[in-house]
Amino acid sequence: MSGTTTAAAALRRRAAGAGANRWVVLVVLCVSLLLVALDATVLHVAVPAVTEDLKPGAIELLWIVDVYPLVCASLLILFGTLGDRVGRRRILLLGYGLFGIASGLAACAHSAQVLILARALLGVGGAMIMPATLSILRQVFPDRRERAVAIGVWSAVAAVGAAVGPLLGGFLLEHFWWGSVFLVNIPLMLISLPIGRLLLPESRGDRNGPWDVVGALMAAGGLFGVVLGVKRLGGGEPVESAWTVAPLLVGAVLMVLFVRRQRRRTHPLVDLSMFRRPAFSTSVGCIVLAMLALVGLELIAAQYLQLVLGLSPLQTGLRLLPLTFAAMAAGLFGARMLRRFGPRRMVCFGFCLTAVSVLTLTAMGGRDNTGLLLFGFLLLGFGLEMTLFGAYESMLSEAPPAQAGGAAAIGETSYQLGAGIGIALLGSVMNAAYAPGLRSVPGVPTSASASAGHSLGEAYDVASRLGGVRGAALRDAARHAFVHGLHVTLLVSAGLLLLGAVMALRLPRIMHCELPAAAVAVPAPREVAESRISA
Repeated sequence: MSGTTTAAAALRRRAAGAGANRWVVLVVLCVSLLLVALDATVLHVAVPAVTEDLKPGAIELLWIVDVYPLVCASLLILFGTLGDRVGRRRILLLGYGLFGIASGLAACAHSAQVLILARALLGVGGAMIMPATLSILRQVFPDRRERAVAIGVWSAVAAVGAAVGPLLGGFLLEHFWWGSVFLVNIPLMLISLPIGRLLLPESRGDRNGPWDVVGALMAAGGLFGVVLGVKRLGGGEPVESAWTVAPLLVGAVLMVLFVRRQRRRTHPLVDLSMFRRPAFSTSVGCIVLAMLALVGLELIAAQYLQLVLGLSPLQTGLRLLPLTFAAMAAGLFGARMLRRFGPRRMVCFGFCLTAVSVLTLTAMGGRDNTGLLLFGFLLLGFGLEMTLFGAYESMLSEAPPAQAGGAAAIGETSYQLGAGIGIALLGSVMNAAYAPGLRSVPGVPTSASASAGHSLGEAYDVASRLGGVRGAALRDAARHAFVHGLHVTLLVSAGLLLLGAVMALRLPRIMHCELPAAAVAVPAPREVAESRISA
C-alpha cells in the first residue's frame, strides 16, 4: 500500500512540474518574489534625493511612498482570483511585463505626478505577481512535505528582499542618480519573462460560472479604503479627520457588501467557506498578528537606532541584518521543524519565542548595548519567521487547489493589513506613552513642549532652535520619554504575541501529509503544452 502511495505522489509531482523540474520553477518564482520585496523597501533611502530633485509637495511625497503598497494590497484578491480563472502563469507573465515597464517609467520620471503614476503601476504589477507565485507553488508541489520546503525557501527570499532593499538603494545612490533604484528591475524582468514562459506550468482553478467582475471591483475598492484609512492613522493623522474616517467607512461598507454578495452567489469569487475551516481562519489571524508586531517594531527600532543611539541609516540597516539572517535560517529549516513538531506547536512556539525576544529588548536604554540588540533581533527574526512560515503553509495546505489563487491573495492581503494596522496601533501606543514626558520640561515654553511631543525628530528640531541649557534639557527629556514609550510599546507587542500563541492552539496538532489524488488539480503534460500554445 505504501509503495502505491509513493508511486502516486511521484506521478503527481512529475505531472505538476511538467516541462521543468519543480525546483527550477521554485527558483523562477523566488526571483519574482525578490523583485516585489525589493521594490517595497528600496525607495525608502532614496526619498531625500527624490525630494531634492522633483521637489514634491507634502501630499505628493506621501503618495510617492505609499501608493505602491496601497495599490498592491487593494488588487491582490482581484488578480489572485482572476489567475484562478484565466491562468496563474498568464497573470504572472503579464505582471512581469507591467513591472518592467513601470520600473522604466519610474526611473525616468521628471515630475512627482509621473513618479506617483509609475509607482501605482508597480503596485498593479506586484498584485499580479505575488498571489500567482504562491498559487503556482501550491500547484507545482502537491506533496505537502516538498511544499513545506518550497514555502520555507520562498519566505526566506522574502526576508532577504525586504532587508537588501535599503542596502541596495544606499549603494546605488552613492554611485548613480535616484532613478537607478528602479532600473535594477528591468534586466531581471527581461530574463524572467522568457524563462517563465518556457518553464512555468499553466494551471487554473474552477472555471464554472462567470467571473464576478462586480465582486472583484467591490473587493478592490473596499481594501483600498481600509488600507488607506489605516495608513493615515499610522502616519499620525487625527482619528476624527474626514480624510481618515471616510476611507475607513467606505472601505468597511464595501467589504461587508462584498462578503454578502459572495455568500449569495452560486459561483463566488472567493469561497468564504474556507474560513469555516479552523486551520485556515486561524492561519490568517496568525499572519495578521505576526505582521502587526513585526512592522510596528521594525519602525520603532529604526527610530531608536538612529535618533537615540545616533547611528547612520547604513549602520541602522546593518544592525537589523541579524533579524534577516535569523528569518532566513528559520525559513530554510522550517519544513523540518514543521514535520517534527506540527503546525500547532511550531506557530505557538514561534509566537512565544518572539514575545520573549520583545521582552528582552525592554532592557534597551539610552546607551548602545550591541550584545543585547544582537540577541534580541536574532530571537525576533527566528520566532517571527517560524510563525509566518507555519501559518502560510497551513493556510495554503488547507485551501482547495482550485482556490489556490484566492487563498494566496487572502494570505497576502492579511499580511498587508497586519502591517498597516501594526504601524497605526503601535505608533499610537508609542505616541500616547511618549508625549506626557514632555509636558513639563523645566525652562521650556509650553508651545515648544507641545511641538516636541509629536515625535522625537521634531523634539530635536525644537531643541536645536531653543539652544543652550533649555535645548539640552528638552533633548534629554525627549530621549528619556522615547525610551519609556519604546518599553511600553514592547510590552503591548508582547501581549499581542501571546494572544497569537493562544490563537495558534486551534491549528492542527500534526502535519497531515497524505493527500488524496482527487484533491490535487494537476495539469497533464499535454494540457500544459496546449495551454502554452494558446497563451
